[in-house]
Amino acid sequence: MKKLVAKVNLHDDRDRSKAMRVVSGFGGIGSLSMDSKDNKLTVSGDFDPVKVVNKLRKSWHTEIVSVGAAEEDDGKKDEGKKDDQVANLVKAYEAYYPTPVTYYCVPPGETPNCVIC
Repeated sequence: MKKLVAKVNLHDDRDRSKAMRVVSGFGGIGSLSMDSKDNKLTVSGDFDPVKVVNKLRKSWHTEIVSVGAAEEDDGKKDEGKKDDQVANLVKAYEAYYPTPVTYYCVPPGETPNCVIC
């Protein structure tokens, strides 16, 4: 997962929506956000940052602010919550549907003629 923050010189809402559409056309884009106050475009996912910036530079003046690994702390927190939810569901399921205990009884007069190796 990579994260790209680029400052794109956009003039109006039409340019913003066009830039978002251009970037979303790349494969592997996980999330895309635009800070209209600072004109910063944040892209994260499995993509090539060079291709994204080159595509943006064809239409607008673009400066790279930062490129790096995406922070996955939020994903780990969500996974922790999901694991807790799954564990609670498993406990509830086991409480309602206990595992049956199976007993095998051999009649007293019969002894099996098998040998376990």
